[in-house]
Amino acid sequence: MPHTEAPGTEATPRTRLRWWTELPLILLVYACYSAGRLLVRGDVSDAVDHGLAILDIEKALFLNAEHPLNRLFTREPWIGIPADFWYASLHYLVTPVILIWLFRSRTVRYRAARTWLMTSTFIGLIGFTLLPTCPPRLLDASHGFVDTMAQYSSYGWWGGEASAPRGLGGMTNQYAAMPSLHVGWSLWCGVMLWRHGGTRAAKVAGVVYPLVTTIVVMGTANHYFLDAVAGAAVMGAGLLLTPFVLRASNRARALLPARFTTGTAAEASGAERAAGPADTPAAPASGAAHSPIVSGGCQTSAGERFPRQREQRLEAGAEPDPSPSDAGDETPAPAR
Repeated sequence: MPHTEAPGTEATPRTRLRWWTELPLILLVYACYSAGRLLVRGDVSDAVDHGLAILDIEKALFLNAEHPLNRLFTREPWIGIPADFWYASLHYLVTPVILIWLFRSRTVRYRAARTWLMTSTFIGLIGFTLLPTCPPRLLDASHGFVDTMAQYSSYGWWGGEASAPRGLGGMTNQYAAMPSLHVGWSLWCGVMLWRHGGTRAAKVAGVVYPLVTTIVVMGTANHYFLDAVAGAAVMGAGLLLTPFVLRASNRARALLPARFTTGTAAEASGAERAAGPADTPAAPASGAAHSPIVSGGCQTSAGERFPRQREQRLEAGAEPDPSPSDAGDETPAPAR
């Protein structure tokens, strides 16, 4: 039975993803994100004003969750130290691990998930540019916040300036608090675990991971609650834009192979013509197509005769005698 394809699918290019093309792409996006955070520092006074404005809005909305959490993390090292490790490490580990897992086991969904993450990251970078915001830990001490990462820096690999490794704190933009991509990326990870995990443990992790991350970013005084809300909003905007980004990417991808596949198709067509009809099986005659097969597939070897079969040798051009020479033989041939 010939293979038939659904209408419209035969022209759809199917490009297999390769890790050696995906890895440089992801590294390039992350490098642009890091460079953008570093170069777009903004004015310190504007960043402080934005941070204080966020605090005022939260107090007006009775959303002041940062102060009690920060006091808890400062007072209890068994909570504060793991929280600092969580904040400084997990977004570097969990996000790439889930990307690799999707690439290896859910390749059909990987491209959309990766595009969603990258689109949201660039939107977050626009937020850092337009709204530099001082995090709670860098506000004046009179506002009641303690930098837990500076307090517990002797326990971790980070320095007292930021969550960056010791000595590299000056190479980060510490006023990129709005939106919180720690929360945004953890939300992306949670959605991937919930949708594609397949087990109850994966679904539980998909809920716990972004929830705990939201608590950690506030308790360590690295973000306001509204920063976390903005991080979730950025991921929502990235999700809405993902189909358009994929469509544009597909158009760009379709233009590049067309220039190379045209010549290849012509060569293949020429090769088929050069092969000639010898490679194509001949179609059976129309009359023979409907005639019954009397022998039922049985054949006789050359020179083999049925019983009582006699040879007739005719001269060239002679017609066979309708009355055979043994017509007088009245003995009927045995039934066969």
